[in-house]
Amino acid sequence: MKAPNEEVPPAATAGGAAAIAPPAGRPGARRGRERLTPPSWLALTFLLPALLLLGFLVLYPIVYSVIRSFFDASGSFAGVGNYTGVFKGHDNLVAVRNTAVWVVVAPTVVTIVGLVFAVLTERIRWATVFKLVVFMPMAISFLASGVIFRLVYQQDPDKGVANAAMVAIHDMFKQDRSYPGAGPRSGGNAPVRQDGGGAVTTAKSYSAGQSALVPLLKVKQEYLPKDAEPAAQPPPAKPGQLTGTVWFDFTRGGGGQQNNPNAGESGLPGIRVEAVRGGKVVAKATTDADGTFTMKKVPDGTYTIRLPKDNFTAAYRGAEWLGGTLITPAIIGSYLWVWAGFAMVLIAAGLAAIPRDALEAARVDGATEWQVFRRVTIPLLAPVLMVVLVTLVINVLKVFDLVYIIGGGDPNASVLALQMWTESFGGGNDQGAGSAIAVVLFVLVLPAMLFNIRRMRQERK
Repeated sequence: MKAPNEEVPPAATAGGAAAIAPPAGRPGARRGRERLTPPSWLALTFLLPALLLLGFLVLYPIVYSVIRSFFDASGSFAGVGNYTGVFKGHDNLVAVRNTAVWVVVAPTVVTIVGLVFAVLTERIRWATVFKLVVFMPMAISFLASGVIFRLVYQQDPDKGVANAAMVAIHDMFKQDRSYPGAGPRSGGNAPVRQDGGGAVTTAKSYSAGQSALVPLLKVKQEYLPKDAEPAAQPPPAKPGQLTGTVWFDFTRGGGGQQNNPNAGESGLPGIRVEAVRGGKVVAKATTDADGTFTMKKVPDGTYTIRLPKDNFTAAYRGAEWLGGTLITPAIIGSYLWVWAGFAMVLIAAGLAAIPRDALEAARVDGATEWQVFRRVTIPLLAPVLMVVLVTLVINVLKVFDLVYIIGGGDPNASVLALQMWTESFGGGNDQGAGSAIAVVLFVLVLPAMLFNIRRMRQERK
């Protein structure tokens, strides 16, 4: 019997905690559990081959490049001379400038185009096929892509796809007729002459009611239009008119009279003709298929007949894509073709994760599609867009293949990665200068890599 106020020990309570407490651990059971976790030395043994390989392929080259960057080509200590040299000299400065252009333009354009494609794929049929076509260039190596676009950017429209398209569009709106290399007969008695600017003018003056003969030579057969007809005498000039003939003054097989249209000689159609007095153009005309022309409403006075220089310049043949001006934008265009699919796929995945309730709520509140896109979709996609942008920045800092293949060694297209190879192995034979450029690139890439790593860790949390 216990006293009324006497406390019952917890251990004596049938349902107490002591009743359900686990039994004291047995030494044998603890040792069994410890055997399930391998010892540290065993884990290190399995990791050692991978660590050795990683150190040999990654750590050793980085350390060696940093050390080598302080020595010149002969192996003598150069201090920071190689680093200051990165920003000296024409070729290095062009490479630095082009790298800056790449970092600013290429990732931004690729991200924007990828965003547009990702949004469109949500609103079109056959979206899977569209994604497949856009992403397909990612399966092609940069080397093969460079070869493809080297052909696309050929200057000759008969070979280069880009210029063939541009010439076709140009000819839809304006058909050029030109005769490059054509000019007058040499000699003091020639009826026409060529001035220093390239225009052809008559040696004497004409007035309304007269006719002029303008013979030309050195017309290449490939520039002679198929619709050209035999040269004809100028039509009779009525009052207030000035007529004439422009023709190819050459008779096959010889014979004929110089400076006069003969049988077998071809008229030159499509040539622009001007009547000039005191440097001012008062009348214009264009030659017909037989080379004749008629200027109407010609004021009284005397005029010189002039064929402007654009009659003798090459016809429109497209853009010089691989020239000094357009070569960097052209290569960035090929980079866009390759990497737009990568940006599209990542951004499309981000779009699929956006809550549809937020978009529908904005539409119910009266927002337009543009407002929904700008004020709802873009803010929710900001983390994905940032990851894509930073990844592309890292990639363009290392771009080499496209620039090397498409640029063909042109220094106007050089970037730091290509300049590093050129200084070290492409003829410079200065591994110190190349190592300095490599270290500079590593320092530039490092912040972007750390940003991406931090972003991925935050997403995991």
